[in-house]
Amino acid sequence: MLNCTEIKPGSCFTWENELYQCIDIQLNKTAMAKMKVKVKVKLPRTGVVKELSFIGSDQVGEAHLDKRPMQFLYDSGDSMVFMDSETYEQIEIPNDRLEWEKNFLVPNLDVNITFYEGEIIGVMLPDKVELDLSECEAAVKGNTATSALKNAVTETGLLVKVPLFIEESDRIVVSTADGKYCGRA
Repeated sequence: MLNCTEIKPGSCFTWENELYQCIDIQLNKTAMAKMKVKVKVKLPRTGVVKELSFIGSDQVGEAHLDKRPMQFLYDSGDSMVFMDSETYEQIEIPNDRLEWEKNFLVPNLDVNITFYEGEIIGVMLPDKVELDLSECEAAVKGNTATSALKNAVTETGLLVKVPLFIEESDRIVVSTADGKYCGRA
């Protein structure tokens, strides 16, 4: 068991038979009352974000997540197929559980799959990925008064704002945290 005041952002814990991942924690101690702990959490299975309230003496369960390096193989239509690099075991994760991650998954991309008690919780992407552009708007002359950006679509279908000098055949680096352009590959 773990005292609720020891929860750190990014750590996972169990409370009332449910798995939670801490996003943010606030400790509030006044002289006349017990410590109040507010924890902003995400349910890894569903992606729902909510807030839990504890008092300083509450205990939560420790959750140990396993991370296995895997390689993305292909999209089978209704699920994404990943392969364990050591055992060559293949697993499928339904597309509806990977809405954001689908924007960055290209064949042979190395990712970490997170497991909790044998159940797949999610996919941890690298911080940045390289993607080819499939479409790119033409640069408009004289459109440089403010930060000059134009729309481009990557091979995965992600819409990205890129500088004017980027062309359709270019390969770019995109941040997986926010989906923004980081540079040329």
